[in-house]
Amino acid sequence: QVQLVESGGGLVQAGGSLSLSCTASPLTAHTYSMGWFRRATGKEREIVATIDWNGDNTVYADSVKGRFTISRDTAKKTIYLQMNSLKPEDTALYYCAAGARMLKSPEGVGYWGQGTQVTVSS
Repeated sequence: QVQLVESGGGLVQAGGSLSLSCTASPLTAHTYSMGWFRRATGKEREIVATIDWNGDNTVYADSVKGRFTISRDTAKKTIYLQMNSLKPEDTALYYCAAGARMLKSPEGVGYWGQGTQVTVSS
């Protein structure tokens, strides 16, 4: 079993910044790729950003490109999501995720975190 512990999130005004972090324990083949997905009220869960084991490959949703940056620490256990220029439409429950292959959709996720709320006020 892989546990994903998230931190960060909260309430911010539009145009502001927030950061999220997620630590995996233990590291296994199922943490090859980690990342963030989100679910807004009344919508399907969608990809935000994911990263591979070495940080060489990343995937971003078109809606966050240029505003969000995902990174992974050298010990590979923790990922970070720096969110800048936040918009009200970024409001959602953000989930940390891990999988054995490069994450590109919710279907590829093997483990989910509990979720952390991000609310952007206009």
